[in-house]
Formats: sequence, C-alpha cells, structure tokens
Amino acid sequence: MKRVVILGSTGSIGEQALDVVRKNPSKFQIVGLVAGSNGERVRSQAEEFSVEHTALGIDEAVKLIREVPADVVLNGITGSVGLAPTIAALEAGRTLALANKESLIVGGDLVTGLAGPDQIVPVDSEHSAIAQALRAGRADEVRRLVLTASGGPFRGRSRASLRDVTPAEALAHPTWNMGRMVTTNSATLMNKGLEVIEAHLLFGVSYSDIDVVVHPQSIVHSMVEFIDGSTILQASPPDMRLPIALGLSWPNRLAHVGEPLDWGAAGTWDFEPLDETAFPAVALAKEVGRARRSYPAVFNAANEEAVHAFHDGRIGFLDIVELVREVLEAHSAPETLTLEGLAEAERWARERAQRLIAAR
Repeated sequence: MKRVVILGSTGSIGEQALDVVRKNPSKFQIVGLVAGSNGERVRSQAEEFSVEHTALGIDEAVKLIREVPADVVLNGITGSVGLAPTIAALEAGRTLALANKESLIVGGDLVTGLAGPDQIVPVDSEHSAIAQALRAGRADEVRRLVLTASGGPFRGRSRASLRDVTPAEALAHPTWNMGRMVTTNSATLMNKGLEVIEAHLLFGVSYSDIDVVVHPQSIVHSMVEFIDGSTILQASPPDMRLPIALGLSWPNRLAHVGEPLDWGAAGTWDFEPLDETAFPAVALAKEVGRARRSYPAVFNAANEEAVHAFHDGRIGFLDIVELVREVLEAHSAPETLTLEGLAEAERWARERAQRLIAAR
C-alpha cells in the first residue's frame, strides 16, 4: 500500500485523485492533504479518508512534506507557487507525481538535478502518454516527440479574428473542464508551449525534436516516433483519472480506472498542423526553453499576470502573448540559476508586466 500526500486536494486534480483512491482502497493510504484556503473541504476530505495531517498554504505544505512519511507526493497545485513543495518532495526522497508543470518549468535544472531515476512521474495527460509510449523502445531509438493539442475554443480562427474575443469565449473549452488559468492558456496555446518545455526537461529530447499537432478530439494524448519509422501513441477518452492513477501507482497500472475506447463504434480522428501565425506561443516557448536560466520563470510569471489582466478587461486576448514577449525581451538573466535568483526574476517579471499592462 502506497502512502500518498495530495497537494491541491480541493482542486480538480486533487478531487479526481481522491476518486482514484476511493476506488482502490487496498492500494493507497492518504497520509496528508494540502489546499490553498478551502479548510472546510479539506476537513471533509480528511474525515472521509481518515487523514491525520492536513495543511493550508505553501509554507505549511512544505512542512507537511518534510515531516510526514510518504511514498508519493501528488503536486496538483496551480502556478509557480508549487516550486517549493516540488523541491521539498524531491529532497525528501518521495516519488513526485507532477501535475504542477510550472514548478518544473520555472525550476528547470534545479529541479531535474534533484530528481533520481523515475522520481518524477508526469501527470499531465500529454506527458503521461509520452512516458507510456517511451516504454516501447530505448532512448537512443527515439526520433521525436509529438504533443497533441485540442486547439482550444479558437481552433481554425485567424489571428485577426481573435482580436476581440471575450474572457467568456476563452473559457469555453471544447473538451476539458479546467480552471481559469489553464483554460485560458489552452485558448492561447500557451499551455502547449509550457508543455513543450516540460517535455524537454522530463525526457531530455531536444526542442528541435519536439513537435505539436492539433487533434481536436483529444483522444490521442501524445505520440513518440522512433527511428525505424514507427509511431507509438497512447489513446483513451479524455479523463484525467487515468494519468493521475498512473502517477500514483507508476510503473504499475490500476484496473478499471476509466472507460476504454469503443473500437466497434464509428468515429474519426483529425490531425492538423499548428497555425503558428495565429498562435505564436509554442514557438516563443521553444525560444525560452533554449535560453534556459531564468527565462522560463519570467515567461510563466508574465503570462500569469497577462491572463489575470485579460480577465479583468485591462488587455485584449492577443495582448497576452505579445506582453509576455515584451517582458522577455527586457529581461537580463543571471548566468547562475539559484532559487533566490528565480524568485527575483519572477518578482521583476510581474512588476514589468504590470507596468506594460498599465501603459496599454
């Protein structure tokens, strides 16, 4: 039985993780629950699963991770505030089931340098799919990774037609039910840009060998192409419980996590090239990833500020990525990456973004 700590237990990832545990009581024991502020819901969860250790906030999360013996820490926190818990989990020797992509992207080499083999297990559906497909061959047999993107609510739209879209339209995702930040990032494809950086850090594949293809059905979650021309893909209905279950039980699979595809039913899967003119975030993310150092931290922080400003009606939809680009162009990264330097880079990026937003 694996002892599990869930960070972000009241969010979408956390609630679905609890559902996985609820259906597999002989496999897991919840030993810690952490949320941002919803103490009432955490108390309810703790009562259901007989959890002794709970916490609210990042500082308390770090203490809980260090003090409570556990096998797996599921980081389902949203945003770069998840970095400190990610580092604490790795330093404590826990397996890190990572849904908080921002902590890996912002932490970069600091995070990967702490991780042992298989200590980080991806929970994003795309990276879980790649991790599964990579089991079909050796690392030196991989030609490229192909991340699939739903295309979001604006798939097929021209750049000009996106100028006046509203926050409500940006939140109308055709496939996934996610929070405001992630859903907006999906609409701009900033989320896919972040996932490209994450894929590079997780799997050590160069940016020139990581591609994005639009797949609106969200059935094929990503693919690995091998040197002999074969492509191994992972396909399943869009249900986050499957990658969450794998994150908790890796490398083993759990029975009856989700419904399989109905191969007897008629259906069509579409794949389309990414329109980088309308959606430049992926290309920008590759530039940022190659630059390394504190540039990914600035990229993420500026984007978070821009998304909030968009929903507050202070900037337009197309301004989000352009504002991030302007902040990046003004950034001068130190040669050495430290936690203090990352914190300062994020603070600077947010202040710079706010000044640019005000100027608009």
